[in-house]
Amino acid sequence: MSEEILINITPMETRVAVVENGVLQEVYIERTRRRGIVGNIYKGKVVRVLPGMQAAFVDIGLERAAFIHAADVTPPSRGHQAGSDVESISALLREGQSLIVQVTKEPIGSKGARLTTHLSIPSRYLVYMPHTPHTGVSQRIDDEEERERLRSIVENRPEPEKGKGVEGGFIIRTAAEGYGEEEVQADVHFLERLWRSVERRCKEAKERTVIYEDLPLFMRTMRDFVRPEIEKIRIDSRENFTKLKEFVQEFVPSLEPRVEYYPGERPIFDLYGVEDEIQKALGRKVQLKSGGYLVVDQTEAMTTIDVNTGAFVGHRNLEETIFKTNLEAATAIVRQLRLRNLGGIIIIDFIDMEDAEHQRQVLRLLEKNLERDHAKTKLTGVTELGLVQMTRKRTRESLEQVMCEPCPTCEARGTIKTPETVCYEIFREILREERAYGSKTYLVLASQPVVDRLLDEESASVADLELFINKTIKFQVETMYSQEQFDVVLL
Repeated sequence: MSEEILINITPMETRVAVVENGVLQEVYIERTRRRGIVGNIYKGKVVRVLPGMQAAFVDIGLERAAFIHAADVTPPSRGHQAGSDVESISALLREGQSLIVQVTKEPIGSKGARLTTHLSIPSRYLVYMPHTPHTGVSQRIDDEEERERLRSIVENRPEPEKGKGVEGGFIIRTAAEGYGEEEVQADVHFLERLWRSVERRCKEAKERTVIYEDLPLFMRTMRDFVRPEIEKIRIDSRENFTKLKEFVQEFVPSLEPRVEYYPGERPIFDLYGVEDEIQKALGRKVQLKSGGYLVVDQTEAMTTIDVNTGAFVGHRNLEETIFKTNLEAATAIVRQLRLRNLGGIIIIDFIDMEDAEHQRQVLRLLEKNLERDHAKTKLTGVTELGLVQMTRKRTRESLEQVMCEPCPTCEARGTIKTPETVCYEIFREILREERAYGSKTYLVLASQPVVDRLLDEESASVADLELFINKTIKFQVETMYSQEQFDVVLL
């Protein structure tokens, strides 16, 4: 499989696209004025403790106070232990207390950032956990012998490093698979030195300030997303190309030949058709090659995906048509989850299949495609209603949340009232005004479609209303009004 990473950098934003076999699979956007904060470590101040929710709000200097649950607070008497009972939030935190916290989820919608005191600092091959004396290995490394080899490298690191007041554990990342002791040990030493620096800043920093910031997006990409299968990493900024080269030489020297500067006049995202795919990813409807389609609806509670045969009629019988549509949809759905960065609860409504073997094959294909997803996913199978339930870890805003805002006209309903509905609302408002105040003449200000309907299809109703109230009703088009807006003015 051919994979490339495209990096587009402007003074306003950085965008990263992951392209597999010429098809866009993932896109990441970081605005200069609103950089992502997941992974950042802050010295915060507890502003409110909520015993009833076993949680607290912490001011870390952002617009909204951040949220921390009792399960994410390390008890002062011991490090975090998996499966240990969660102490009361009142026993763990008090209002006005200073607290060193790390952001695990971006502020999304009206919700503040999610925090933890179980700190972790990632590098290319490892994640360092200063308060967790444990060595773990990524579940994506399947070879048991390789898992033990990597664990041994980390656990048998030189004693001098252990004796410098640095305690804690490591998680060995998937990227470490196949790499030697020298590279992994270099990461161990780098992370331990970095943590000592962070510890010093923790003591010196004032409340509501950032202590440690994660790398900018284009460097984070090299650390987190680059795998051996990646053939090219192309970047269109000469200045940042130099920075990227230096970063790669220090941390991932084997990838240096694959990093290229793109000097072309045509924008790099246009060259690969990425811009068009981003625009499509903001729509509800996703066309399948067969003629079928998906409908993706993202809400605050969950995301629903509906599969339809559309124009696909098949060749043999209905069951075969449905099966082929669902198979194609299973691959397309995973791409949409990655591309749109959808997280939380996801409900998939495949077309009903009578054959149990067909159901099994569709689910297996869905699971296989999810294996390539960077985000943690969990598939629960088919419910009694024939729906597929799954979850996908959400740490950052979705593509729609980054690029769009609720429509001021429909107030995020996704629909607007018809001119007919607005006309009847106007009639009721005129009757209300007549009973309350009375006037010689009424002037209705409304949008062009509404006034057109009042003067055409509803003209008889207008005449009846004028006769009923014995008053004249005039109409005026307001070009700046949305279809739902109107005013009734007493003259």
